[in-house]
Amino acid sequence: MNSNGEKIMKPSLPQGTRDFAAETLRRRRYIVDTIKEVFELYGFEPLETPAIENLETLMGKYGEEGDKLIFKILNNGLDNPAKRENAIKDFENILAGKNDKNITERALRYDLTIPFARYMAMNYGKLTLPFKRYQIQPVWRADRPQKGRYREFLQCDADIAGTYSLISDVELAEIYVDVFKRLQIEVDIKINSRKILYALAEVCNSIENMNAITIAIDKLEKTGIEKVKEELKTTGLSDTNISVIENYINIEGSNSEKLEKISAIIGDSQTGKKGIEELKYILGFLKNEDSKQTIIIDFTLARGLNYYTGIIYEVKAKNVQMGSIGGGGRYDNLTGLFGVPDIPGVGISFGLDRIYDVIKELNLFPENINQSTHVLFFNLGEKESRYAFGLMQKLRYNGISCELFYDNSKLDKQFKYAAKKNIEFAVIIGSNEMEQQNCIIKNLAIGEQQTIPAHQLIAYFKK
Repeated sequence: MNSNGEKIMKPSLPQGTRDFAAETLRRRRYIVDTIKEVFELYGFEPLETPAIENLETLMGKYGEEGDKLIFKILNNGLDNPAKRENAIKDFENILAGKNDKNITERALRYDLTIPFARYMAMNYGKLTLPFKRYQIQPVWRADRPQKGRYREFLQCDADIAGTYSLISDVELAEIYVDVFKRLQIEVDIKINSRKILYALAEVCNSIENMNAITIAIDKLEKTGIEKVKEELKTTGLSDTNISVIENYINIEGSNSEKLEKISAIIGDSQTGKKGIEELKYILGFLKNEDSKQTIIIDFTLARGLNYYTGIIYEVKAKNVQMGSIGGGGRYDNLTGLFGVPDIPGVGISFGLDRIYDVIKELNLFPENINQSTHVLFFNLGEKESRYAFGLMQKLRYNGISCELFYDNSKLDKQFKYAAKKNIEFAVIIGSNEMEQQNCIIKNLAIGEQQTIPAHQLIAYFKK
């Protein structure tokens, strides 16, 4: 309680969200800038969409489990007494797992792919195809917070819409290789095809259960093979078919060996053969050794989202315990959900927050990443600070970051301020230096100092 008897609220954050201080933001910007640079190098253009989408835009696009994680937004006006009585009944529908337009018609976006598909459908006639866009914005999921998993997080997506050419799939795989090489993260870029997963369901005479099969396989790394088999039993699959899926999951070897083994399992499935052809095409298109060694076929990769139709990707960092740091795939039917059929698409996403955690754990951030101010002008008095301010502005106009200590404090305090902010140089100008038109420059990293004419200050720091 305060002196007025009012309860003092202890400030807190919602679970799964974070504040970002300067040090963290600079590191995040380093990652984002690296990704942006590669996106634009490959000819992608930026796009932003609203944080809020109509609920009907999002629901039914992510599978049953994904739909449960969508943050729904209450309609305005529920505090109106006239609506309150009806709202109680409507909330009962919400608690029963149903949607009710009287309560909620909008939601926070779950990812950037569905909003992109909605944008494509709304602007199809205005866009030059193929349309290549990248989008870097926050998304929200009502997931259980844990290491590397947050309820609000930033996604970095690149998508190509308007072409069936597998060269676009190859290009996105190469973007992954390029970005993670620049970030110095060793990764495995896993690829598979939803067509092969469809063929697996065909072989098991259970096409109607394909989504259930892929969701179960997608949980393999988290739960283990026995749990996967238990989940598959609940779909009504026979022990023989579960054994086929287990053999599928256990495929190992080089990329070429895996392709041979999968051919034996899927038999004469035309869809499966098409999936194998597509994987062979992508692998055969790779030219540099980094790509050939990094891109690996993994038939346990399922990407349990309903909208994928072809090649799918997932990126895992080596030498660190972390979930996937990137993923995506082809979704040739996505805009058809919004009344604009036959627009093929393929896209990838970077998990910025997990990438950040990986770089931090592996100590891969550049050493000078948190240095914002290059030069600190000491404050030695009213006249001296006015003189220093004029010189400082000239440096700023020439692109040299600097600041003036605001108060005429003891030198020790000003040195400590510079140390805490990782400022590399101090410029000290007292009455003698003003008279002689000189500056004392101290390199704070090594402790050396020198005196130079004030008019040479810009040239000194540019050098």
